[in-house]
Amino acid sequence: MSANQQPLVKNQKTAVLFALAAVAMWSTVATAFKVTLSYFSPIQMILVATVTSIVLLGGICCWQKKLSLLPSYLKQQGSLLLLLGLINPLFYYLLLFQAYDLLPAQQAQALNYTWAISLTLLAVPLLGQKLTKADGLAILLGYGGVLVIATQGDLLALDFQNPVGVALALASTLLWALYWILNTRQQGDPIVALLVCFSLSLPFVLFATWYIDDFQMMAWQGWVGGIYIGIFEMGLAFVCWLNAMKYAEHTASISNLIFVSPFASLFLLNWIIGEPIYASTLVGLGLIIAALLSQQWLNRKLSRTSE
Repeated sequence: MSANQQPLVKNQKTAVLFALAAVAMWSTVATAFKVTLSYFSPIQMILVATVTSIVLLGGICCWQKKLSLLPSYLKQQGSLLLLLGLINPLFYYLLLFQAYDLLPAQQAQALNYTWAISLTLLAVPLLGQKLTKADGLAILLGYGGVLVIATQGDLLALDFQNPVGVALALASTLLWALYWILNTRQQGDPIVALLVCFSLSLPFVLFATWYIDDFQMMAWQGWVGGIYIGIFEMGLAFVCWLNAMKYAEHTASISNLIFVSPFASLFLLNWIIGEPIYASTLVGLGLIIAALLSQQWLNRKLSRTSE
């Protein structure tokens, strides 16, 4: 640390404000996804959102005087950041937006919350970690919730309302979990790294837009939605969450705030686009969140007893 740099002072109130800001943004994006899909295809949304995020993150890095770091990141971590950029934003959001296109938004966003369970599963072969009893309970509860949501509560008949949409949503959670596992190898400032990831992915997003669809994006509503997603889902929410974790004195209480988001999102979906809230979604989402909370609590208790 240089002489004129001041050490960061932890401040739980500041951390909570940043976390609530991130949660508020994440609560709106399911509605934004669904509305924008009425005007743009998934890959067109990704293109607009990616360009928007590059401009936003570039502005933040410029304000923080970190743009000079970009060449060294490209030289030292270019291959890793390219791989991360292909996962996020390209392939992850392509699968996620396709799922939103096929499913009611409440189902797609609820299924997306199982990414932490996917992370637990992928950590076994990729990181050599072992499953604990808490992990096993979380997997059973979490995917039990998935089953309730996917069948809209008709568990005995196992009548999946849209199996392709469910498969795409679950596949996106695997990609998101893989992204965070690979991201642990990234060294340096996460905002600069995200800017490099998005910049490196842009040529591939452009090619995918040409190959899968086209550039005839005339609806202004689609542009507004894509820009909104780029600013809030891909940009500012990430920055706010990083700051929340940085200022937090107790990270557990901050991380639990994220569970407010899906329920607020359901209210917005019902209020703004008139999507009815299914009882099966509430039950399934409750099971998924119970799975994640129990996994956190039991693993913390286990780590304390082993000390």
